[in-house]
Amino acid sequence: MKNSLAERILDFLKTYPPFDSVSYSDLYKLAVETKVIYVDKDETLYSQGKPAKEHFYIVNQGAIRIYRQEGENTVEIEICDEGDVLGLRPLIVNENYNVTAKAYEESIVYGIPIKTFNQQFENNAEINKYLITRFASNSPARFSQEDNNTIFADYKRTTQTDYFSSKIENLTTPAAWCSYKDTVQHAALKMSDEKISSIFILQKEHPIGVITNKQLMHTIATGKHDIKENVTRIMIAPVITASPDVSIAEAQIIMLKNKVEHLCITQDGTPESKMLGMLTQQEIVASLSNNPAVLMKQISRARSISRLRDIRQQLNQLLRRYIDQKISFTHTSTVVAELNESINQKAVELSLSDFTKVPPVNFALFSMGSQARKEQLVPTDQDNGIIFENVADEKLEETRSIFIELANIITKNLHTIGYEYCPAEMMASNPTWCLSRKEWQEKFKNWIHNPTEKSILLSSVFFDFNFVYGQKYLIDEMSNMVYSHTPNNSRFFMFMAQDALKNPSPIGFFRQFLVDQDGAHKDQFNIKQRAMMPLIDAARILTLHHNLIGINNTAERYYKLRELEPQNAEVYEACAYAFKALLKFKTKNGLATLGEDDGKFIKLETLSKSDKVKLRRCFKPIKSIQELLTVRFQGII
Repeated sequence: MKNSLAERILDFLKTYPPFDSVSYSDLYKLAVETKVIYVDKDETLYSQGKPAKEHFYIVNQGAIRIYRQEGENTVEIEICDEGDVLGLRPLIVNENYNVTAKAYEESIVYGIPIKTFNQQFENNAEINKYLITRFASNSPARFSQEDNNTIFADYKRTTQTDYFSSKIENLTTPAAWCSYKDTVQHAALKMSDEKISSIFILQKEHPIGVITNKQLMHTIATGKHDIKENVTRIMIAPVITASPDVSIAEAQIIMLKNKVEHLCITQDGTPESKMLGMLTQQEIVASLSNNPAVLMKQISRARSISRLRDIRQQLNQLLRRYIDQKISFTHTSTVVAELNESINQKAVELSLSDFTKVPPVNFALFSMGSQARKEQLVPTDQDNGIIFENVADEKLEETRSIFIELANIITKNLHTIGYEYCPAEMMASNPTWCLSRKEWQEKFKNWIHNPTEKSILLSSVFFDFNFVYGQKYLIDEMSNMVYSHTPNNSRFFMFMAQDALKNPSPIGFFRQFLVDQDGAHKDQFNIKQRAMMPLIDAARILTLHHNLIGINNTAERYYKLRELEPQNAEVYEACAYAFKALLKFKTKNGLATLGEDDGKFIKLETLSKSDKVKLRRCFKPIKSIQELLTVRFQGII
């Protein structure tokens, strides 16, 4: 006689990897011994530092928050929802939990006994492959035959690297160094003798700079500096450092952000403490089999726009693989955003090499909107502008025409790579958005001090801007100027609040999704306009209201607001979670419809019942944050 509960569990498990590759009979045996666990909101499933239990878990309903305690700080890693596997690694490598799992909301999880799992699937190649790809986020295509013997080794090996939680200490190597008093010749001889490509410069055991082969080539081989000069004359400073406690994933992000191929490891992670060793990209690549650093290197070596287009397509493949392998979406979005930004920077660099004129003054290209917020995972349309140094009035239009000519090359090249032209022409090639420093300051001052409904609608995207290429001080100065004019500006916040409240709940009176009523996307749900933008707009106005400079990402804004307003922490945390979940929905849809749109239009008939439930769960924080805005700004709306 069949067990009806086991059959329901089986029907659920078979829709998610790695169980989708298991035979019915084997999966039924596992389902019979699987526990159904009800977890109340804020109830702990397992705790950091505690011994591993006999089960690992897969979320059936609800959401489980995963976080790590680092001293007094709580670091959120991910929120797992339906189909996500958790608590498996400690059972495989026989160690205590290194994170805590707590119910974000009332949830149901299935507890799968590791003993039964091992007995049934110890020799199942497909299961073993999946488990390793879950541990090593940068493994190649999921079932790559050529790598079976190296990457998909026996998953029970305790030496297998856990990309997200393993510390870098096992990959750290001794670092060559010399004194800040030494000459360049001394440093170069040491590099030659030890056959190394870089050497750190120390002062009282603290790293103050680094010299690389490339730096020697550009400074000594060119004759710009003499080999007898002091090392401090040519060293690269400051040194990019990390502590031995960071994970491999965190170290990789630091390298990507700073575009370096090695990290100096110090006692407390700062240049002010003793150097312990170094970590190189090569070590990470060797330990993980494949790495976004490979794409980063390809970007830096690209010599044509067509090559960048190919790399952008590779990035889509990397994104799809990360999502298929259920890699942490927070980590996925961070990696893709950094690579995306590098592609844009390289596109500008190549555009300048094709430009027949020399920019007459310092300038900077900046991004706006989703790219500036580092939320553009699937390529969408361009939003960018140029700011250039002030010139005499009689030279202003001539200078602008030169930068517009350059901007036309840049936007054309970005279009070739895969970034569509902005339908509203919010691009640097439009004279309206190619302005001098003085003109940009006047424009922002006017938007802030003389707001109108039209100007706020037009300019809101400009309050999320981020440096791409050129002289960064121009962008920093503009950002500081914007935030210096917003405090106590009630009229400005009135219009911002009205704009942030213009989109009501995405659910209609009868709890149906509000869809487009006509046009090319009739009966489709616009997840960006109806669900994501209310959260983006609310985070923006609250960030401006708190005068928080330098935080553009929507989820990060909510996490910072959570710290500043503990009385509203639950609302802000819910908004951060909802936004990341919505961005993941949009990204997955964008990958599925690549070439049609960026994923913002969803055909509801393609969603499963559980997906619709997940979406509806994300809408509740929209109502909460809009109620908070109404109360916060009710005196001026």
